[in-house]
Amino acid sequence: MTERPIWQLSACEQADAIASGEISCLEAVTASVDRMRTRNGAINAVVDDLGDSALEQARLLDADRGRSGDTGALHGVPITIKENVDQTGRATPNGVTALKDVIAPGDSPVVSNFKKAGAIIIGRTNTPEFSFRSTTDNELHGRTFNPWNDWASAGGSSGGAASAVMCGMGALAHGNDIAGSLRFPPAATGSTSVKPTLGRVPVFNPSAPGERGLLAQLMSVQGVIAREVRDVRLSLRELIRPDPHDPWMAPVPFDGEAIDGPIKVAFTKNTFEFELHPAVERALDTARDALSDAGYDVVETEPPLVREIATEAGRCLFGEVDQLLGDDVRKYGSATINAIFKDYFEYFGCYSGKELLLGLAKRTYYARQWSLFLQEYPLVLTPFMPHPTYASDRDTQGVAGVIEAIGSSVYGYSMNFIGLPAGNIAANYNDGLPVGIQVVGRRFREDMILDACEAIEGRVGVMAKRLFQRE
Repeated sequence: MTERPIWQLSACEQADAIASGEISCLEAVTASVDRMRTRNGAINAVVDDLGDSALEQARLLDADRGRSGDTGALHGVPITIKENVDQTGRATPNGVTALKDVIAPGDSPVVSNFKKAGAIIIGRTNTPEFSFRSTTDNELHGRTFNPWNDWASAGGSSGGAASAVMCGMGALAHGNDIAGSLRFPPAATGSTSVKPTLGRVPVFNPSAPGERGLLAQLMSVQGVIAREVRDVRLSLRELIRPDPHDPWMAPVPFDGEAIDGPIKVAFTKNTFEFELHPAVERALDTARDALSDAGYDVVETEPPLVREIATEAGRCLFGEVDQLLGDDVRKYGSATINAIFKDYFEYFGCYSGKELLLGLAKRTYYARQWSLFLQEYPLVLTPFMPHPTYASDRDTQGVAGVIEAIGSSVYGYSMNFIGLPAGNIAANYNDGLPVGIQVVGRRFREDMILDACEAIEGRVGVMAKRLFQRE
């Protein structure tokens, strides 16, 4: 182990050090809890401090180790859970003041799988109201700050998760994604993640009063945000354990078959009607060069129908949201979130009736076109946003703000609509902030996406190490 503080070590390093006996579970958890209690006051990423129970659990794991051995690949590793999934006995307010007393009667599968892997939960992280903003702020807990500077958004809706892990408040952070929520925060903070394939990680909230809308089910996935790519790989292997509460989960092995010859990567800089910022272009060029030097066959070409897919995704999603969530937003949401939703509806549009049904039907056509494209190009390197991180309150500044903060991420929410996995990794550092890019892959080939992200990370470096050097 290096001379770095334990809380700075990657999840892989902490897990290895615990397994070898170099450090105890208690030492690992104490380091992260102390860091959380020192740093969180300025960041507001963790909104439910579970440090005391985490320390007790670490003591129990250390005491039992001689009899039972390690509990799993994440034995003793401190993590955080986003406050919009159920954890037994804790509130699941989803960023909404009116829901602050919704107490979970049981664990969601993602929490259960983390526990089965031996991870120790030190806190629950902030999310915007209804987890439906690309920045993290709400009336219940307030704003989560970006650890690089106070001006920038921490991303959303998993902004609390990303800021927590980048500050060393846990080695891993759970997050989820319906339209970019596992990728906006990495793009903003320099952390890394992969939005898993639809059906990859089991989904269920015991406290939910009913089932979500069909499109919400089809677009939303659970995942993890980390400081390093290898940590995303380590944790995703544990999160894909089957759970009978999710009848649509596909129990597919994490590691797929190797591809003969150089892997072809489709590469695009097309940002459609949005101007491509020079910092994002440099990030894309750096990622392209890193992949080429790593042996990938990178070909500049256009993936199919991206802008059309994004348009249909927005109209279908917000059509369903208006019908199934709109009344709750209007009744329980703040004036701020209601104004943002008004702008969402104006910009994206809302399908209803037959239009919505036809839009849902055409989703299969779009997915088929991408499936055929991915036969030739198993990976696709794209922008995630056309510009670097936006101001924390940008989406409160009318339709123009909504467009900049989320509408311009056409490569983001389009991938949710067709259920493909997509990773985000920093590939540039500009004006004091990381700049992320996206790597899309075939269904259930998160392993290939992570391989590519590791090649880029090897060229650019781990952004968290740069951040820690500033302290």
